[in-house]
Amino acid sequence: MNPYVLAILLSSLGLGTTLTFASSHWLLAWMGLEINTLAITPLMAQHHHPRAVEATTKYFLTQATAAAMILFASTTNAWVTGEWSINDLSNPVASTMFVAALALKIGLAPVHFWMPEVLQGLDLLTGLILSTWQKLAPFALIVQTAQTIDPLLLTLLGATSTLVGGWGGLNQTQLRKVLAYSSIAHMGWMIIVIQYAPQLTLIALGTYIIMTSATFLTLKMSLATKISTLATTWSKSPVLASTTALVLLSLGGLPPLTGFMPKWMILQELAKQDLPLIATTMALTALISLYFYLRLCYAMTLTVSPNTTNSSTPWRTQTTQASLPLALFVVSTLGLLPITPAILMLTA
Repeated sequence: MNPYVLAILLSSLGLGTTLTFASSHWLLAWMGLEINTLAITPLMAQHHHPRAVEATTKYFLTQATAAAMILFASTTNAWVTGEWSINDLSNPVASTMFVAALALKIGLAPVHFWMPEVLQGLDLLTGLILSTWQKLAPFALIVQTAQTIDPLLLTLLGATSTLVGGWGGLNQTQLRKVLAYSSIAHMGWMIIVIQYAPQLTLIALGTYIIMTSATFLTLKMSLATKISTLATTWSKSPVLASTTALVLLSLGGLPPLTGFMPKWMILQELAKQDLPLIATTMALTALISLYFYLRLCYAMTLTVSPNTTNSSTPWRTQTTQASLPLALFVVSTLGLLPITPAILMLTA
């Protein structure tokens, strides 16, 4: 892609998210979300592959549907209350419609079906943008309106997402689909605690972005898109294979890695709110997710690739990717747990 065009598209992505962050008016927030969608569409279709075009079409249609629902919800709310302010979402019908639209935008269960299909059709870097940056603007709106939304609806969305995210990833052989289900599960963790402690949602979102970036960049470095290719990583680059395994375990939430921190704090908050049943359910769904991360680690580090593998095995990892972002994200993914007290103090 032409570097000038790429610069314009990436600037538009930043502009759309910033607009939504800074807006207090529904139409401005909606405009930011639309700029975001229109900016990422050419990035998704840049390879002119049938799968990429199909993924772009699916993504565009779901995002356009969600945007139309947001516009309809905000118009309904303005009609009833006479207010266009984001903080004044007092009409229950508009509020429910708005949550459904944002759930569709970020891929929460039960409106998650587009997410694995779209991510599977993209290359790893565009998939990284879709899994991280594209979540920021909708989350900004959810955080602003969380107190006006029905708590039962948020709890149901969160619990269903963690369950579907864990269950859906069990049978996958494609790494991008595994990461899509992992994203759905993580979104569920963030949504379930947003009504009690929004700062924990932001911590969870931050750690999720760091861990997902590290995962996508390590997979891009090892040129792996499916489990059978992952099995050949060890012979090419043992250090990269070990690092990827640790990053995946962090994504699963194992101590003493960074991924344990948000899960631990969210479970603690749910227990404080006298919700032991929901906390137990969330912990059990985290175990289901952990299984498929362990499966990837097993394929990568504890098995030798069979001689009849269909994927070609380059003996050295050849890449033009800059290794500094990868190193920074990996270090953050593996070592931030000890600073948990400092993070808690800053968000208190």
